[in-house]
Amino acid sequence: MDTSASRPFVARVPVVFAVAVLVVALDQGSKFWAESALRGRAPVPVLGELLQLRLLYNSGAAFSIGAGSTWIFTIITAVAVVVLVRFALKPASVVQAVALSLLLGGAVTHLLDRLFRAPGFARGHVVDFIDYNGWFVGNVADIALFCGAVLLLIPALFGRDGTVDGDKHGGP
Repeated sequence: MDTSASRPFVARVPVVFAVAVLVVALDQGSKFWAESALRGRAPVPVLGELLQLRLLYNSGAAFSIGAGSTWIFTIITAVAVVVLVRFALKPASVVQAVALSLLLGGAVTHLLDRLFRAPGFARGHVVDFIDYNGWFVGNVADIALFCGAVLLLIPALFGRDGTVDGDKHGGP
C-alpha cells in the first residue's frame, strides 16, 4: 500500500497545531499581562503616539463594529474555526499550512475570549491593548490573523516560484 499521498497530511498536522497553539498561548498570555499591567492606567507610549499600550475590551468585530451583537461574532468565529481546521489539514504548500495555522490560532483565541470572558458565556469581550496611533487597537491574535491573510495572498499575487503573474524571467 502506497502511503506517499498521505505523508503531506501527516507531516502537516504537527505544524498546523503547533503554530495555532503558539498563537493562542502568546495571545492569551499577553492579554493576561495587559489586564494586570495596564488596567486603570493611561496609555503607555511605546513609540510616542504611533504605538501605545492601552487596555480596551471589544464586544464587536474589528474597529468595534457590531458592538451589540457579540453572540453573532461568537457563532461566526466558531464556524470559522471549523472551516480553518478543515482547510489547514488539506494538501497544500507549507506556506499555506502556516498561513491557515496563523488564522486558526487567531480565530481560536478570539473564540475563547467570546466564550469565557466577561460579561458572560458566548457574550465575552475580546481584550485589546496594542494601539496603532488611534486607528486601531488590537492584540497578538490580530497580528497573527493579518500575517496569515498576507501569507495566503502571496501565492495569488506571485507565481508559485515567486515571480509575478508566472513570469519565469523576472523582468520585462
